Amino acid sequence: MKVALVHDHLVQYGGAEKVLKALHDIFPEAPIFTLLYDQKTMGNDFVKKDIRPSFLQDLPFGLKKYQWYLPLMPAATKRHDLTGYDLVISSASAMAKGVITGPHTLHLCYCHTPTRYLWTDTHSYLKELNTNRLLKKIIPLYLTRLRKWDQLAAQRVDYFVANSKNVADRIAKYYRRDSEVIYPPVEIDQFYTAEQLNHYYLAGGRLVPYKRFDIIVNAFNKLGIPLKIFGTGPEEAKLRKMARPHIEFLGKVSDQRKAELYAHCLAFINPQEEDFGITAVEAMAAGRPVIAYPLGGALETVVPGVTGEFFEEQNWESLGDAVIRFKPENYDSKKIRQQAEKFSLEEFKKRIMDYIEKMYQEFKGRKMV
Repeated sequence: MKVALVHDHLVQYGGAEKVLKALHDIFPEAPIFTLLYDQKTMGNDFVKKDIRPSFLQDLPFGLKKYQWYLPLMPAATKRHDLTGYDLVISSASAMAKGVITGPHTLHLCYCHTPTRYLWTDTHSYLKELNTNRLLKKIIPLYLTRLRKWDQLAAQRVDYFVANSKNVADRIAKYYRRDSEVIYPPVEIDQFYTAEQLNHYYLAGGRLVPYKRFDIIVNAFNKLGIPLKIFGTGPEEAKLRKMARPHIEFLGKVSDQRKAELYAHCLAFINPQEEDFGITAVEAMAAGRPVIAYPLGGALETVVPGVTGEFFEEQNWESLGDAVIRFKPENYDSKKIRQQAEKFSLEEFKKRIMDYIEKMYQEFKGRKMV
Protein backbone atom coordinates (compact mmCIF):
# COMPACT_ATOMS: atom_id res chain seq x y z
CA MET A 1 0.00 0.00 0.00
CA LYS A 2 1.47 3.34 -1.09
CA VAL A 3 0.87 5.98 1.59
CA ALA A 4 1.26 9.79 1.73
CA LEU A 5 0.92 12.07 4.75
CA VAL A 6 -0.32 15.66 4.54
CA HIS A 7 0.12 18.25 7.32
CA ASP A 8 -0.93 21.91 7.44
CA HIS A 9 2.53 23.37 8.04
CA LEU A 10 5.68 22.47 9.94
CA VAL A 11 6.61 25.83 11.46
CA GLN A 12 5.89 25.14 15.15
CA TYR A 13 6.01 22.06 17.35
CA GLY A 14 2.89 21.06 19.25
CA GLY A 15 0.41 18.25 19.71
CA ALA A 16 -0.50 18.07 16.02
CA GLU A 17 3.13 17.55 15.07
CA LYS A 18 3.44 14.73 17.63
CA VAL A 19 0.52 13.01 15.89
CA LEU A 20 2.25 13.45 12.54
CA LYS A 21 5.46 11.98 13.95
CA ALA A 22 3.53 8.94 15.25
CA LEU A 23 1.88 8.47 11.85
CA HIS A 24 5.26 8.64 10.16
CA ASP A 25 6.60 6.03 12.60
CA ILE A 26 3.82 3.75 11.36
CA PHE A 27 4.48 4.60 7.70
CA PRO A 28 8.21 5.50 7.58
CA GLU A 29 8.37 5.46 3.76
CA ALA A 30 5.50 7.94 3.36
CA PRO A 31 6.41 11.42 2.09
CA ILE A 32 5.05 14.38 4.09
CA PHE A 33 3.31 17.07 2.03
CA THR A 34 3.01 20.41 3.81
CA LEU A 35 2.62 24.11 3.04
CA LEU A 36 5.83 25.18 4.81
CA TYR A 37 8.73 23.52 6.60
CA ASP A 38 11.01 25.34 9.04
CA GLN A 39 13.80 22.87 9.84
CA LYS A 40 15.32 25.02 12.59
CA THR A 41 12.06 25.27 14.50
CA MET A 42 11.10 21.62 14.08
CA GLY A 43 14.34 20.21 15.45
CA ASN A 44 15.49 16.65 14.86
CA ASP A 45 12.17 14.82 14.65
CA PHE A 46 11.71 15.50 10.94
CA VAL A 47 15.33 15.71 9.78
CA LYS A 48 16.08 13.36 6.84
CA LYS A 49 12.36 12.76 6.28
CA ASP A 50 10.91 13.15 2.78
CA ILE A 51 9.28 16.56 3.34
CA ARG A 52 7.63 18.19 0.34
CA PRO A 53 6.67 21.83 1.01
CA SER A 54 4.46 23.87 -1.32
CA PHE A 55 5.45 26.84 -3.49
CA LEU A 56 4.81 29.10 -0.46
CA GLN A 57 8.19 27.97 0.89
CA ASP A 58 9.99 30.03 -1.78
CA LEU A 59 7.99 33.24 -1.42
CA PRO A 60 9.54 36.27 0.36
CA PHE A 61 9.30 35.90 4.15
CA GLY A 62 7.40 32.65 3.57
CA LEU A 63 8.53 31.11 6.86
CA LYS A 64 8.60 34.19 9.07
CA LYS A 65 5.41 35.89 7.83
CA TYR A 66 3.45 32.93 6.50
CA GLN A 67 0.17 34.48 7.72
CA TRP A 68 0.55 37.00 4.87
CA TYR A 69 -0.10 34.19 2.41
CA LEU A 70 -3.38 32.97 3.88
CA PRO A 71 -5.26 33.76 0.61
CA LEU A 72 -2.86 31.46 -1.29
CA MET A 73 -3.04 28.52 1.10
CA PRO A 74 -6.10 26.77 -0.40
CA ALA A 75 -4.50 26.84 -3.86
CA ALA A 76 -1.17 25.64 -2.46
CA THR A 77 -2.92 22.77 -0.67
CA LYS A 78 -4.74 21.66 -3.81
CA ARG A 79 -1.45 21.62 -5.73
CA HIS A 80 0.00 18.78 -3.63
CA ASP A 81 0.40 16.00 -6.21
CA LEU A 82 -1.04 12.86 -4.63
CA THR A 83 -1.34 10.86 -7.83
CA GLY A 84 -0.79 7.12 -7.43
CA TYR A 85 -1.23 6.82 -3.67
CA ASP A 86 -3.52 4.17 -2.20
CA LEU A 87 -3.93 5.96 1.12
CA VAL A 88 -3.63 9.63 2.04
CA ILE A 89 -3.78 10.63 5.70
CA SER A 90 -4.20 14.35 6.31
CA SER A 91 -3.32 15.75 9.73
CA ALA A 92 -5.45 18.87 9.79
CA SER A 93 -6.46 21.79 11.93
CA ALA A 94 -6.72 24.03 8.86
CA MET A 95 -6.03 23.42 5.15
CA ALA A 96 -4.61 19.90 4.84
CA LYS A 97 -7.99 18.19 4.55
CA GLY A 98 -8.58 20.12 1.29
CA VAL A 99 -6.14 18.07 -0.81
CA ILE A 100 -7.42 16.51 -4.02
CA THR A 101 -7.16 12.73 -4.27
CA GLY A 102 -8.03 10.32 -7.07
CA PRO A 103 -11.14 8.10 -7.13
CA HIS A 104 -9.15 5.03 -6.06
CA THR A 105 -7.33 6.76 -3.18
CA LEU A 106 -8.68 6.56 0.36
CA HIS A 107 -8.43 9.93 2.11
CA LEU A 108 -8.58 9.68 5.90
CA CYS A 109 -8.36 12.93 7.87
CA TYR A 110 -7.11 13.03 11.45
CA CYS A 111 -8.77 16.27 12.52
CA HIS A 112 -7.25 18.15 15.46
CA THR A 113 -10.08 20.70 15.20
CA PRO A 114 -12.17 22.41 12.54
CA THR A 115 -10.17 25.53 11.63
CA ARG A 116 -10.25 27.67 14.77
CA TYR A 117 -10.01 31.12 13.19
CA LEU A 118 -12.88 30.28 10.81
CA TRP A 119 -15.32 28.77 13.30
CA THR A 120 -14.93 28.72 17.09
CA ASP A 121 -12.41 31.58 17.49
CA THR A 122 -13.29 33.96 14.63
CA HIS A 123 -14.12 36.98 16.77
CA SER A 124 -11.19 36.65 19.16
CA TYR A 125 -8.88 36.05 16.16
CA LEU A 126 -9.94 39.36 14.60
CA LYS A 127 -9.60 41.26 17.89
CA GLU A 128 -6.09 39.95 18.46
CA LEU A 129 -4.95 40.47 14.87
CA ASN A 130 -1.92 42.76 14.82
CA THR A 131 -2.39 44.71 11.60
CA ASN A 132 -3.63 48.07 10.27
CA ARG A 133 -7.26 49.26 10.26
CA LEU A 134 -7.81 48.76 6.54
CA LEU A 135 -6.74 45.11 6.66
CA LYS A 136 -8.87 44.56 9.76
CA LYS A 137 -11.88 45.59 7.66
CA ILE A 138 -10.90 43.49 4.63
CA ILE A 139 -9.92 40.26 6.41
CA PRO A 140 -13.43 39.43 7.76
CA LEU A 141 -14.72 39.51 4.17
CA TYR A 142 -12.04 37.05 3.10
CA LEU A 143 -12.67 34.80 6.09
CA THR A 144 -16.29 34.43 4.97
CA ARG A 145 -15.06 33.21 1.59
CA LEU A 146 -12.47 30.94 3.19
CA ARG A 147 -15.11 29.51 5.54
CA LYS A 148 -17.10 28.33 2.50
CA TRP A 149 -13.95 26.74 1.03
CA ASP A 150 -13.20 25.01 4.33
CA GLN A 151 -16.66 23.48 4.49
CA LEU A 152 -16.43 22.25 0.90
CA ALA A 153 -12.91 20.92 1.51
CA ALA A 154 -14.25 18.78 4.35
CA GLN A 155 -16.49 16.98 1.87
CA ARG A 156 -13.40 15.68 0.01
CA VAL A 157 -12.49 13.52 3.01
CA ASP A 158 -13.66 9.89 2.90
CA TYR A 159 -13.47 9.33 6.67
CA PHE A 160 -12.80 11.65 9.61
CA VAL A 161 -10.99 10.75 12.81
CA ALA A 162 -11.40 13.24 15.67
CA ASN A 163 -8.83 13.67 18.42
CA SER A 164 -11.57 13.87 21.09
CA LYS A 165 -15.33 13.76 21.57
CA ASN A 166 -15.14 17.53 21.86
CA VAL A 167 -13.71 17.81 18.34
CA ALA A 168 -16.10 15.15 16.99
CA ASP A 169 -18.99 17.40 18.06
CA ARG A 170 -17.43 20.34 16.20
CA ILE A 171 -16.90 18.25 13.06
CA ALA A 172 -20.58 17.31 13.15
CA LYS A 173 -21.66 20.93 13.71
CA TYR A 174 -19.47 22.72 11.14
CA TYR A 175 -18.84 20.02 8.52
CA ARG A 176 -21.95 17.84 8.99
CA ARG A 177 -19.74 14.75 9.07
CA ASP A 178 -19.47 11.78 11.41
CA SER A 179 -16.08 10.86 12.87
CA GLU A 180 -14.31 8.16 14.86
CA VAL A 181 -12.67 9.32 18.10
CA ILE A 182 -9.04 8.21 18.53
CA TYR A 183 -7.15 10.13 21.19
CA PRO A 184 -3.75 11.54 20.17
CA PRO A 185 -0.56 9.88 21.41
CA VAL A 186 1.18 10.95 24.59
CA GLU A 187 4.69 9.62 25.13
CA ILE A 188 3.99 8.72 28.74
CA ASP A 189 7.17 6.64 29.07
CA GLN A 190 9.14 9.90 29.06
CA PHE A 191 7.61 10.81 32.41
CA TYR A 192 8.01 9.41 35.91
CA THR A 193 6.54 9.85 39.38
CA ALA A 194 8.56 11.23 42.29
CA GLU A 195 8.30 10.69 46.04
CA GLN A 196 9.35 14.23 46.93
CA LEU A 197 7.35 17.26 45.80
CA ASN A 198 8.63 20.82 45.68
CA HIS A 199 6.68 23.93 46.60
CA TYR A 200 5.60 25.19 43.19
CA TYR A 201 2.77 24.87 40.71
CA LEU A 202 3.40 24.33 37.01
CA ALA A 203 1.92 25.51 33.72
CA GLY A 204 3.25 25.32 30.19
CA GLY A 205 2.84 24.93 26.46
CA ARG A 206 2.66 27.41 23.61
CA LEU A 207 2.17 30.89 25.06
CA VAL A 208 -0.74 31.96 22.85
CA PRO A 209 -3.89 33.94 23.79
CA TYR A 210 -6.49 31.15 23.80
CA LYS A 211 -4.52 29.13 26.37
CA ARG A 212 -5.29 31.88 28.95
CA PHE A 213 -1.96 32.05 30.73
CA ASP A 214 -3.06 35.56 31.74
CA ILE A 215 -5.55 33.96 34.15
CA ILE A 216 -2.77 31.90 35.73
CA VAL A 217 -0.41 34.86 36.10
CA ASN A 218 -3.12 37.08 37.62
CA ALA A 219 -4.16 34.36 40.08
CA PHE A 220 -0.63 33.59 41.25
CA ASN A 221 0.24 37.30 41.42
CA LYS A 222 -2.51 37.58 44.04
CA LEU A 223 -1.70 34.31 45.83
CA GLY A 224 2.04 34.87 46.10
CA ILE A 225 2.66 31.14 45.56
CA PRO A 226 5.64 30.01 43.40
CA LEU A 227 4.73 29.18 39.81
CA LYS A 228 6.89 27.91 36.96
CA ILE A 229 5.86 28.31 33.30
CA PHE A 230 7.62 26.48 30.47
CA GLY A 231 7.24 27.23 26.77
CA THR A 232 7.47 30.18 24.41
CA GLY A 233 5.11 32.08 22.15
CA PRO A 234 3.74 35.49 21.14
CA GLU A 235 2.25 36.16 24.60
CA GLU A 236 5.55 35.69 26.45
CA ALA A 237 6.65 39.33 26.63
CA LYS A 238 3.21 40.47 27.79
CA LEU A 239 3.02 37.77 30.45
CA ARG A 240 6.51 38.51 31.75
CA LYS A 241 5.55 42.16 32.25
CA MET A 242 2.46 41.13 34.19
CA ALA A 243 4.22 38.62 36.45
CA ARG A 244 5.71 39.21 39.89
CA PRO A 245 9.14 37.79 40.86
CA HIS A 246 7.79 34.50 42.32
CA ILE A 247 6.54 33.54 38.82
CA GLU A 248 9.38 32.02 36.79
CA PHE A 249 9.40 31.76 32.98
CA LEU A 250 11.60 28.89 31.83
CA GLY A 251 11.33 29.25 28.05
CA LYS A 252 11.83 26.18 25.90
CA VAL A 253 12.94 23.23 28.03
CA SER A 254 14.39 19.84 27.16
CA ASP A 255 12.27 16.70 27.46
CA GLN A 256 14.34 15.65 30.48
CA ARG A 257 13.82 18.99 32.22
CA LYS A 258 10.10 18.97 31.47
CA ALA A 259 9.73 15.49 32.98
CA GLU A 260 11.51 16.73 36.11
CA LEU A 261 9.25 19.78 36.36
CA TYR A 262 6.12 17.66 36.10
CA ALA A 263 7.31 15.05 38.60
CA HIS A 264 8.03 17.51 41.43
CA CYS A 265 5.23 20.08 41.04
CA LEU A 266 2.25 20.24 43.41
CA ALA A 267 -0.18 20.35 40.47
CA PHE A 268 -0.41 21.37 36.82
CA ILE A 269 -2.65 24.32 35.90
CA ASN A 270 -4.84 24.05 32.78
CA PRO A 271 -7.18 27.09 32.46
CA GLN A 272 -7.94 26.85 28.73
CA GLU A 273 -10.37 25.00 26.53
CA GLU A 274 -8.24 22.50 24.61
CA ASP A 275 -9.31 20.26 21.76
CA PHE A 276 -7.65 17.44 23.71
CA GLY A 277 -4.86 18.79 25.94
CA ILE A 278 -1.62 16.81 25.78
CA THR A 279 0.17 18.75 28.54
CA ALA A 280 -2.52 17.79 31.06
CA VAL A 281 -2.04 14.11 30.23
CA GLU A 282 1.75 14.51 30.43
CA ALA A 283 1.33 15.87 33.96
CA MET A 284 -0.83 12.86 34.87
CA ALA A 285 1.82 10.55 33.39
CA ALA A 286 4.13 12.04 36.03
CA GLY A 287 1.52 11.25 38.67
CA ARG A 288 0.57 14.87 39.27
CA PRO A 289 -3.01 16.16 39.50
CA VAL A 290 -4.40 18.79 37.14
CA ILE A 291 -6.41 21.86 38.13
CA ALA A 292 -8.45 22.50 34.99
CA TYR A 293 -11.27 24.53 33.53
CA PRO A 294 -14.08 22.03 32.80
CA LEU A 295 -14.48 22.43 29.07
CA GLY A 296 -13.13 20.68 25.99
CA GLY A 297 -10.64 17.85 26.26
CA ALA A 298 -10.19 18.21 30.03
CA LEU A 299 -13.64 16.69 30.49
CA GLU A 300 -12.36 13.53 28.77
CA THR A 301 -9.01 13.21 30.55
CA VAL A 302 -9.31 14.67 34.07
CA VAL A 303 -11.29 12.67 36.64
CA PRO A 304 -12.37 15.00 39.49
CA GLY A 305 -11.13 13.84 42.86
CA VAL A 306 -8.90 11.17 41.29
CA THR A 307 -6.61 12.88 38.78
CA GLY A 308 -7.40 16.51 39.46
CA GLU A 309 -10.00 19.17 40.14
CA PHE A 310 -12.08 21.63 38.13
CA PHE A 311 -12.61 25.34 38.77
CA GLU A 312 -15.98 26.73 37.74
CA GLU A 313 -15.37 30.03 35.94
CA GLN A 314 -12.64 30.99 33.48
CA ASN A 315 -11.22 33.83 35.53
CA TRP A 316 -8.37 34.34 37.99
CA GLU A 317 -10.66 34.53 41.01
CA SER A 318 -12.13 31.07 40.41
CA LEU A 319 -8.71 29.57 39.69
CA GLY A 320 -7.21 31.22 42.76
CA ASP A 321 -9.96 29.82 44.95
CA ALA A 322 -9.32 26.29 43.56
CA VAL A 323 -5.59 26.59 44.31
CA ILE A 324 -6.27 27.76 47.87
CA ARG A 325 -8.56 24.77 48.49
CA PHE A 326 -6.28 22.26 46.72
CA LYS A 327 -4.69 19.56 48.91
CA PRO A 328 -1.98 17.56 47.08
CA GLU A 329 -1.88 14.93 49.83
CA ASN A 330 -5.36 13.75 48.76
CA TYR A 331 -4.02 12.35 45.47
CA ASP A 332 -2.49 8.97 44.65
CA SER A 333 0.21 9.33 41.98
CA LYS A 334 -0.17 5.68 40.89
CA LYS A 335 -3.89 6.10 40.18
CA ILE A 336 -3.18 9.30 38.27
CA ARG A 337 -0.53 7.54 36.18
CA GLN A 338 -2.99 4.73 35.37
CA GLN A 339 -5.38 7.26 33.83
CA ALA A 340 -2.60 8.63 31.62
CA GLU A 341 -1.77 5.16 30.30
CA LYS A 342 -5.08 5.16 28.39
CA PHE A 343 -3.55 7.76 26.08
CA SER A 344 -0.19 6.11 25.38
CA LEU A 345 1.66 6.13 22.05
CA GLU A 346 1.23 2.37 21.78
CA GLU A 347 -2.53 2.62 22.29
CA PHE A 348 -2.75 5.31 19.59
CA LYS A 349 -0.77 3.26 17.06
CA LYS A 350 -2.88 0.17 17.67
CA ARG A 351 -6.20 1.99 17.40
CA ILE A 352 -5.27 4.03 14.32
CA MET A 353 -3.94 0.98 12.47
CA ASP A 354 -7.03 -1.08 13.31
CA TYR A 355 -9.20 1.75 12.02
CA ILE A 356 -7.16 2.28 8.84
CA GLU A 357 -7.27 -1.42 7.96
CA LYS A 358 -11.02 -1.56 8.55
CA MET A 359 -11.77 1.58 6.50
CA TYR A 360 -9.38 0.60 3.70
CA GLN A 361 -11.12 -2.74 3.25
CA GLU A 362 -14.52 -1.06 3.32
CA PHE A 363 -13.38 1.58 0.81
CA LYS A 364 -11.94 -1.01 -1.59
CA GLY A 365 -15.05 -3.13 -1.21
CA ARG A 366 -17.23 -0.21 -2.29
CA LYS A 367 -15.05 0.38 -5.35
CA MET A 368 -15.42 -3.25 -6.43
CA VAL A 369 -19.23 -3.23 -6.35
